[in-house]
Amino acid sequence: MSDTPILTITGLRAKVADEDLEILTGLDLEIRPGEVHTIMGPNGSGKSTLAKVLAGHPEYEVTEGEIVFKGQSILEMEPNERALAGMFLAFQYPTEIPGVSIANFLRTALQARLEDGEEVDLFDFQDELMDRMKLLDMDPSFAERPVNDGFSGGEKKRNEILQMAVLRPSLALMDETDSGLDIDALQIVANGVNTLREENPEMAILLITHYQRMLNYIKPDAVHVMVGGRIVRSGGPEVALELEEQGYADWKEKEEEQEEVVTA
Repeated sequence: MSDTPILTITGLRAKVADEDLEILTGLDLEIRPGEVHTIMGPNGSGKSTLAKVLAGHPEYEVTEGEIVFKGQSILEMEPNERALAGMFLAFQYPTEIPGVSIANFLRTALQARLEDGEEVDLFDFQDELMDRMKLLDMDPSFAERPVNDGFSGGEKKRNEILQMAVLRPSLALMDETDSGLDIDALQIVANGVNTLREENPEMAILLITHYQRMLNYIKPDAVHVMVGGRIVRSGGPEVALELEEQGYADWKEKEEEQEEVVTA
């Protein structure tokens, strides 16, 4: 693994666009290639906002700080430019796209990476897609279904991992991918992610979750506690176990006490 960070976030502050509602309040984070970092925190702490800000969601505005991805500031980059650079977001609530099959969606995404005039070979793509679907224990007929249209929660999350498997990003942002999954679906998704890591040991992952159970299957290099829009503690996997036992109450109280000191 390289010692050069693939992602460096410094003093990041962000708010809801067109509103005076700051959600990220000075966040610092550094991830190197091949590392898995987990962010845990209570509802409203800014976890999903962080993922959306990284991906360039237009509902949020960065007011201060810097985001450097693969040595380049991305604050002025459009979402599609960030994706083409190798960033992938697995949504907490995946969007439905009626009328567009999964196969066509993924082929179009791969086509966007190629130089003008180049074409994704149809037969090579089909072979690759079937291989990736087998990895995730998905029936081949799944490829012809409209993207997330009428899918169960587990099917939507499995489709997110399928997209990640086909697109092979440098950095995968996984926003509560474990929510709504039963234990069998969770194991399949986690096994798929772990296989992708074995295939591409340089791929980094930022895994956002409420619960420690996902970390039974995807082992993190670092666990960060996020409260009040910033990271208040970082450590190893033991941090997740402590949170599972103790919850977030102590951290929320400390954050509230600090806010009272700042505003006094």
